[in-house]
Amino acid sequence: MGGDARTRLISWGGPGTRVTRLELFYDLVFVFAFFNVTTLAAANLTVRTLLESLAVVALLWWCWTGFVAVGNVVRADQGIMPVIGFLIMAAVFVLALTTAVAFYDEPGGLPGPLVFACAYLVTWVVKVAALWSTTLPERGAVRRSVLLTIPTMSGALIILAAATLPQRLVPEHERDVRLALWAVALLLEYGFGLLLGRIGWRLRSVGHWAERHALIVLVALGESVIALGIGTTTRAGRPITVSVIAAAVLGIAVIATLWWLYFDVLAFAVEQALHGTRGPERIPLARDIYTYLHLPLIIGVILVALGLKRLLTGVIATPGRAARETLDGLDPLVLYGGVVVFLLALVAIEWRTFRRLDGLSLGGAALLAAGTPLAYLLPTLTALGLLTGLVGLVVLVRLRSTRHMRARVREKALSEQESLEAEANRWRRRHL
Repeated sequence: MGGDARTRLISWGGPGTRVTRLELFYDLVFVFAFFNVTTLAAANLTVRTLLESLAVVALLWWCWTGFVAVGNVVRADQGIMPVIGFLIMAAVFVLALTTAVAFYDEPGGLPGPLVFACAYLVTWVVKVAALWSTTLPERGAVRRSVLLTIPTMSGALIILAAATLPQRLVPEHERDVRLALWAVALLLEYGFGLLLGRIGWRLRSVGHWAERHALIVLVALGESVIALGIGTTTRAGRPITVSVIAAAVLGIAVIATLWWLYFDVLAFAVEQALHGTRGPERIPLARDIYTYLHLPLIIGVILVALGLKRLLTGVIATPGRAARETLDGLDPLVLYGGVVVFLLALVAIEWRTFRRLDGLSLGGAALLAAGTPLAYLLPTLTALGLLTGLVGLVVLVRLRSTRHMRARVREKALSEQESLEAEANRWRRRHL
């Protein structure tokens, strides 16, 4: 009887499960979360705010990956799962709303760090409940569930302690201690993830796992487009100028090259490699490539979005200076550094998947790193144009040097897509 009741509440995923539309709807809240992190860092870009923003991104990422892991086991749009998803979505939205006060409280209203910490704890309570509800009645299942949940819940409790203790114990160093406790929590959670392959975690659908992570990269790229575009709302009646248009077009070109570098070949090739991996190697490979190495991809995109937003805001405010005066502060470092982080993440993903060094992306990252000091000396638009040209050069060289491998990978991906479409059409003719 209990088994029948659970069957009605849960629909198990299978090897061919793909991403549902409801999961895409859930990801909309992460668009807002990423955008809010970018907006808040852009308002006052310092080393401290940058570190705090990156800590928030790492926390959001770990929260999102836990949700994806649950969605890989059960279908997100069936049974009780939509209710669980909406609860998590509401908690994450509160996280995004309170990002500005995650590390320090503002006078009036509720204590910001505590609200943020409680919202994070709620996301994990709901996900733990979902995880336990999907525990299969097999030997060792309860033990595995405990091992999967205790470290992450401990991390959430440390975040809660960081919200309440520093202001009482060391008020003069409140934000520093809070950030240190966050670092401990993140090290605990991410460090525990390295043990996933040893405690029985299983990947039900490689396709779902790969597609979910590819789509969150797309979400981050979409957020960068929004961040670039929202900068125009600071015009306050100022006219659109050639400088503004040039900065916007160059910014879109940078974002487009990042999309191409990931989605044109690498996303297909990595998923195909994971499908072809059997036995105990699959879980560590899926974990390393997607849970760990996709985080720097996201961080790179967010840094680029932050740099572009600040650049475009400055161009709009003083368009005449854009062709004469230089960027200053952390702006060039964030803008160029974001692309460098993105390229290095691509290198790491290709090395972990194929044990092959991507010398082109590595060389592009080195070239951009060497060009960062030059960006401080060039006028704003020239510095952005240089960045666009360098990344575009990496794309063009890659098109030529990897054309045979590119054709093979994309042909295989197209063949799979056509086979799936043909099978779906046969099913529809029989049943619809």
